[in-house]
Amino acid sequence: AGRSETQIVITHGTDTMTETAAALADLDGKTIVLTGALAPALFAESDAVFNVGMAFGAVQSLPAGIYICMNGQVFKASEVVKDRSKNAFVLRSESAG
Repeated sequence: AGRSETQIVITHGTDTMTETAAALADLDGKTIVLTGALAPALFAESDAVFNVGMAFGAVQSLPAGIYICMNGQVFKASEVVKDRSKNAFVLRSESAG
């Protein structure tokens, strides 16, 4: 039996975040936002708290679908990649590789 929750935030490591998002793509009727930190929470200058806050705002305002919330932006998960050279998530069309 499936869960009744329709708004879900998942904290996740950034290296495989897009893979997990792809695995969740077949879930219908749910708004799922994955987020993480490019600088871990243990670091003094971490982006973790900001990203989690953005994810909670996003999950409450977006239509059903799978999203990644990083770098102060919300992306459809199927349209984003992690660009290691920029240390950021970018649209696939903006990625060098």
